[in-house]
Amino acid sequence: MKRFHIALAVADLDASIADYSQRLGHAPQVVVDGVYALWRTDLLNFSISHQPEHAGKLRRMGFVDDEAGHGHADTDVNGIDWEQVSPLAHDLRLATAYGTPRYASNEDDLIRN
Repeated sequence: MKRFHIALAVADLDASIADYSQRLGHAPQVVVDGVYALWRTDLLNFSISHQPEHAGKLRRMGFVDDEAGHGHADTDVNGIDWEQVSPLAHDLRLATAYGTPRYASNEDDLIRN
């Protein structure tokens, strides 16, 4: 499966989780307390990270793709970072960058890659 990924920086993680959960219709599937949240839908991976100094800014875009392997990253002509990465590589990068994630406990809320 291939999902579009968009990552935003936010000033207040808890307020942002509440807002985006309402907008997306469910709680995030992955949370690293105080620093990161990720929603997975059939078409979209949407993540936010606590970076008050860059709040509201696009951090990166790309695709989470079963066929991507370890993936690759580059920057487009407008200076936007893009990456293409497998679900496993994405989860490993998440743990390395932010710490141990907490996954949704309700299987109905968790879309597995």
